[in-house]
Amino acid sequence: MGFVKVIKNKAYFKRYQVKFKRRREGVTDYFARKRLTFQDKNKYNTPKYRLIVRFTNKDIICQIAYARIEGDKIVCAAYAHELPRYGVKVGLTNYASAYCTGLLLARRLLKKFNLDETYQGQVEPDGEEFYVEDVDDGPGAFRAYLDVGLARTTTGARVFGALKGVADGGIDIPHSNRRFPGYDAESKQFNAQVHRDHIMGKHVADYMAYLQENDDDAFKRQFSAFVKHNITSAKVEEMYKKAHAAIRADPEAKPAAKKTDIVKKRWNRQKLSTAQKNARVAQKKAAYLRGLAMEED
Repeated sequence: MGFVKVIKNKAYFKRYQVKFKRRREGVTDYFARKRLTFQDKNKYNTPKYRLIVRFTNKDIICQIAYARIEGDKIVCAAYAHELPRYGVKVGLTNYASAYCTGLLLARRLLKKFNLDETYQGQVEPDGEEFYVEDVDDGPGAFRAYLDVGLARTTTGARVFGALKGVADGGIDIPHSNRRFPGYDAESKQFNAQVHRDHIMGKHVADYMAYLQENDDDAFKRQFSAFVKHNITSAKVEEMYKKAHAAIRADPEAKPAAKKTDIVKKRWNRQKLSTAQKNARVAQKKAAYLRGLAMEED
């Protein structure tokens, strides 16, 4: 047998260091996180704020957070499941809803810091580029950096809908238009009208109208919630317009109503109190004595 070089020897295992837990699980990109959390040394302990955007199957999560050694601190948060309060009861994970969630987060955060009057943002969304600039006679604009996590940053991705909502809401976020819907990579031209149509849900309305005309069964299956709430393709844009106005009018979070009719399931017997245990023992004794008396008779 020829010579076999031992690669993983004792020295290798003594020096081996496991990666961070969230890297092993594949849920955190530490290469990106390092650059999003490290603050300039001349800014001392000033937090470096991140706009965290995450999508689940049924919800959109938008948060403003900053990093500390003990963990991230959440400053403000907004969720797509809050949108029914503003009139958007369906399609809570599409591009238009992502924009609404981002707008809600921005207005809520600025109201928390009493900056909502100073920085109104883009009141009428037109899809054009919009950047928040510091006012001369007041506090500077709130700045945050987009944190997309492990999401693919393709052109037209919904995560940029949330970014656009936050930017239009009055928060300063460094970005460009190259990943918004309507940007053509070949010609390097940006069509703001296409972007506005996505913000207003026109792409959803167009697909609704197409399916309703060509495949009624598929329309009823895919847009059953729209049918249930009596939302036609012609009403979609107006629904989002009203939602934008309602969010700006009252962005504060409201506590959810507590459910009173919850029935808790039990898979084991409920524990008895001392009095119940004593009563049960007395009942068993009485039953046993009655049995003995019946046998004697």
